[in-house]
Amino acid sequence: MAEAEAVQLKEEGNRHFQLQDYKAATKSYSQALKLTKDKALLATLYRNRAACGLKTESYVQAASDASRAIDINSSDIKALYRRCQALEHLGKLDQAFKDVQRCATLEPRNQNFQDTLRRLNTSIQEKLRVQFSTDSRVQKMFEILLDENSEADKLEKAANNLIVLGREEAGAEMIFQNNGVGLLLQLMDTKRPELVLAAVRTLSGLCSGHRARATVILHAVRIDRICGLMAVENEEMSLAICNLLQAIIDSLSGEDKREHRGKDEALVLDTKKDLKQITSHLLDMLVSKKVSGQGRDQALNLLNKNVPRKDLAIHDNSRTIYVVDNGLRKILKVVGQVPDLPSCLPLTDNTRMLASILINKLYDDLRCDPERDHFRKICEEYITGKFDPQDMDKNVIAIQTVSGILQGPFDLGNQLLGLKGVMELMVALCGSEREVDQLVAVEALIHASTKLNRATFIITNGVSLLKEIYKTTKSEKIKIRTLVGLCKLGSAGGTDYGLRQFAEGSTEKLAKQCRKWLCSASIDTRTRRWAVEGLAYLTLDADVKDDLVQDIPALQAMFELAKASTTDKTILYSVATTLVNCTNSYDVKEVIPELVQLAKFSKQHVPEEHPKDKKDFIDMRVKRLLKAGVTSALTCMVKADSAILTDQTKELLARVFLALCDNPKDRGTIVAQGGGKVLIPLALEGTDVGKVKAAHALAKIAAVSNPDIAFPGERVYEVVRPLVSLLDTQRDGLQNYEALLGLTNLSGRSDKLRQKIFKERALPDIENYMFENHDQLRQAATECMCNMVVNKEVQERFLADGNDRLKLVVLLCGEDDDKVQNAAAGALAMLTAAHKKLCLKMTQVTTQWLEILQRLCLHDRLSVQHRGLVIAYNLLAADAELAKKLVESELLEILTVVGKQEPDEKKGAVVQTARECLIKCMDYGFIKPVS
Repeated sequence: MAEAEAVQLKEEGNRHFQLQDYKAATKSYSQALKLTKDKALLATLYRNRAACGLKTESYVQAASDASRAIDINSSDIKALYRRCQALEHLGKLDQAFKDVQRCATLEPRNQNFQDTLRRLNTSIQEKLRVQFSTDSRVQKMFEILLDENSEADKLEKAANNLIVLGREEAGAEMIFQNNGVGLLLQLMDTKRPELVLAAVRTLSGLCSGHRARATVILHAVRIDRICGLMAVENEEMSLAICNLLQAIIDSLSGEDKREHRGKDEALVLDTKKDLKQITSHLLDMLVSKKVSGQGRDQALNLLNKNVPRKDLAIHDNSRTIYVVDNGLRKILKVVGQVPDLPSCLPLTDNTRMLASILINKLYDDLRCDPERDHFRKICEEYITGKFDPQDMDKNVIAIQTVSGILQGPFDLGNQLLGLKGVMELMVALCGSEREVDQLVAVEALIHASTKLNRATFIITNGVSLLKEIYKTTKSEKIKIRTLVGLCKLGSAGGTDYGLRQFAEGSTEKLAKQCRKWLCSASIDTRTRRWAVEGLAYLTLDADVKDDLVQDIPALQAMFELAKASTTDKTILYSVATTLVNCTNSYDVKEVIPELVQLAKFSKQHVPEEHPKDKKDFIDMRVKRLLKAGVTSALTCMVKADSAILTDQTKELLARVFLALCDNPKDRGTIVAQGGGKVLIPLALEGTDVGKVKAAHALAKIAAVSNPDIAFPGERVYEVVRPLVSLLDTQRDGLQNYEALLGLTNLSGRSDKLRQKIFKERALPDIENYMFENHDQLRQAATECMCNMVVNKEVQERFLADGNDRLKLVVLLCGEDDDKVQNAAAGALAMLTAAHKKLCLKMTQVTTQWLEILQRLCLHDRLSVQHRGLVIAYNLLAADAELAKKLVESELLEILTVVGKQEPDEKKGAVVQTARECLIKCMDYGFIKPVS
């Protein structure tokens, strides 16, 4: 009954439609839709209601109804055309074009469809032309940005588009020519943070690589305004302004490495005055109370990056001389800031360290002794000028300054420690009742004891003092720092067992206290950081390492500290150092027995290895660290903010990963906890040593793991470059070997990976290792080539004239090593199967080819024999003349003997291939069957 009623309602709707009563028709169709479940009827009703929608200009409804009809029947040509009409009215021209294209495919002779197709194509092209016309884009973006009533999402989109446009040369020039700088200044005047940020980032794009634009922008925005914006508390704003200034400096100093010709060169003749003005303003920022800690850090970062010479071969160090004469006292003021004093400037945790780094870079950039003496005199005058018996705050600042210099140029710091009154003042401050005095003095002693000779001096003079403070102080902050001082002094002998500074068991007691503080939840994070730093020193002692890895709560507390989002540079570095010590992944000098004997004879000190630093103990420590969850902690550390994760810390993390990957059985655990993925960024960025260590760890994982699990998705393609970087004669044999194993595993996965390996230019290196005298390296390289020859571009290299690639593979098939033979025969089998030309070429590259082939076909190892028989079949199939030559040789006898064997489970493939070779000979008519 319901279906019949639905059909009646459809007919009623059709009558209303013919009478142009579209509302009534829509109503009838809608009622019918509720009564039927018949798919054909449903499609008709939706299609008809879509027609009503088009007539009443309800285009959204029309498109929706037509889509429902198409869902039921994808070839419903009327529904497709009606949806195309609705979408065109809605401005969705590309979607409308697809629908009418489908209609034209279904009915190619329909002129209406062809006309609509042409019309829509023209409309789309025009829309694209207008949409991507740079002039109109720039104009539209500024209209949206400067309109106070613009919607938030439109504002954000326009701002992002403007930034992207500014990074393109054509877009940047168009913005610049259309009064863009003036409009960007208007955006900055709005004081709305998101708009100011967009304007600053766009200006950075305009400045990049264009000296003339950079000069105009510097003078239009004004350096004082730029520095004022960089001084704000907002970290994102401060960083964006820093990037703008860097872009300006790069363009003015020619660091962008682009050639400037014509107008651009003529417009800007001399930029030294502008660069000097920027440097002067940055130095003024360092000592201004109005500047935030973030702003001060960015000013120091810019000075660090741009003042010292990047290459000492460049003679001109005038920028450094200018900063030493006009700004060294200002930098020393930052270094000497004491956070607990009321006069302290706004700082971050990294400000003083950045200032110490700047002092170090400036000192290293000086070219001669008179320049260094001048530098030292400024420091001496500044420090001695702070000595004041009446004002303890000034004395504290003096010692804090020495402490900061000790973290920079250590030799200069040592000279300053020798100044009359410095060591005495340190001792006096240690005995002060004020917490801030003791804090500064203890930290200064810690930094002063970095060198062994200085540590020895302090051990004789300062250990009793530190112990006294440790016993009497009630402040946890001072207590823990004093402990770190004692830890540092106790580890001054490094890993040398014979140079223990303290009595037996003292370092273990210090470490026990550090672990206790580390596990204490009641102590604040910043103070617990010092406990980790203490362990970073003490874990040079193997007894301390063993105790630490057995203390699971202490390990997990350390890992949690490293994972915390509030972590600073020093915690990551200290945790990484502790782990490097526990896994013994630091560089160890090779001990030459003859030199040891010579040293003993001349009564010189010979470094001794601790019994617990032997391989068995190291392996046990690695096992315990993995069990405690070290991989997930390392993974979180690698993902830390790039400002916190320094290149040195990355190198330490890479060393730890390499030590953890040493045992193949542990690599699955490391992969399961995300270790494979995070090694990729470590192998691509950081110090040269760090990148090599991380690449080696990646190679170890890639060699034995399923790449799809270890490096999911697109990440697997990023692994190729680090592995290829290890195929270098400067790397050791183990690194070469494991990189080849990793590439072999990857090249066996997909042709896309083989293509990536080929594009990274690994093939010449793989070929070189196939010539190696070392058996394992030659085998690994041949196995890798066996997988690579599946790729068409690699085959092209074998087909090319004037090279011995094919000859090398043929000769390797004749090697005595089974594994090399197996890999080379596999490569040859695939090459001869792919190209007939290579079958003929094989017979020309060496006179021994037939003898080698016969040896392969008679090989004891079935896999080698099978590959030899496949090569024989490929040669037989390639050319009748060549087949005749093979039949006339002893090969026919070999094939007959192998073919007559009874095929079993192991020999099945071998016997079958031999028989196929004989059948091929029969096809040519060279042999006839006996029965």
